[in-house]
Amino acid sequence: MAELSSRGLVDGLASPLPLVERLPGLLQGDDFTRRFVGAFDDSLAPVIATIDGLAGYVDPWLAPEDFLDWLAGWVGVELDDAWDTEQRRSIVANAAGIHRRRGTLRGVAEALERAFDCEVAVTDTGGVAWSASPGAEPPGSSPPHLSVALRVADPDSLDLRRVERLVEAVKPAHVSYSLEVSAAPSGGAD
Repeated sequence: MAELSSRGLVDGLASPLPLVERLPGLLQGDDFTRRFVGAFDDSLAPVIATIDGLAGYVDPWLAPEDFLDWLAGWVGVELDDAWDTEQRRSIVANAAGIHRRRGTLRGVAEALERAFDCEVAVTDTGGVAWSASPGAEPPGSSPPHLSVALRVADPDSLDLRRVERLVEAVKPAHVSYSLEVSAAPSGGAD
């Protein structure tokens, strides 16, 4: 609840639309009425400021950090607590592309690359082709299967349950998979 209070009353925030100025002239001069209506201005000023800055709340690159989870829910993404803020913003901002490629080799690879900042290679047993001959043998082999290979700087620091949870979320439901994690070659001279 403490996080939400930061968007409540803001000391010294003036209303861009003071209500007292909308009262008939006779009431504008009354001290009690000015103070009474001023209390509404104090309450409405943060609301008006929030509405004026709404674009900053729905843009994942600008939204307050505590607002990212809400935005993620809007775009159908579950954020991992282990991701840093920039990673979370990137995933929310690119959610439409990730969803569009969901279930494809490229989609699985991109989701893993974005989430774990690693090199990913995904292969499958299937294929897509057509034939002019009825009853022709379909491409690939059965049953469908994905082979997912991750190359990370430190394989021991990678939480395999997180990787498996993400693969399950982005692969086709009927396709099994195998996972291989290896160390990425260390870079040469900088």
